[in-house]
Amino acid sequence: MADPVFVDANVPMYAVGAAHPLKQSCVDLLEAIARGEVAALTDAEVLQEILHRYSALCQRDRAIEVIQLFTKVVPAVLPITLADVEGALDIHRRYTSLQARDSLHVAVMVNNGVERILSADQHFDAVAEVQRFDPTLWMRLKTVP
Repeated sequence: MADPVFVDANVPMYAVGAAHPLKQSCVDLLEAIARGEVAALTDAEVLQEILHRYSALCQRDRAIEVIQLFTKVVPAVLPITLADVEGALDIHRRYTSLQARDSLHVAVMVNNGVERILSADQHFDAVAEVQRFDPTLWMRLKTVP
């Protein structure tokens, strides 16, 4: 199996959210991960992002539910270290299109040798250190070494 791919917060959020053009692709992707067809991991900041977003919408119970479901499918959660934060500063300086959280995700990926990210966020396309896979094209992950 190929090296693991980093799963961004928008994948589980689209999967459990309301009707959206990306919903079914994200559901299919997470099911493939659950079946072991795609090796995946995430980081603690993705979980915080999910918790923050649903809590901001006054859906605290939903936040907990989504994180619990997501970590059953993707139990490999990388921690955030000081080295990751320091790396994020450099990433954030070089890639002005990235939000702070995304700069941190890239730094975590770089520091852990992860080169591929599953995300609907096209701004990752400008980041030389990572290769983004759109959730609608996740099947290509199965053919990429």
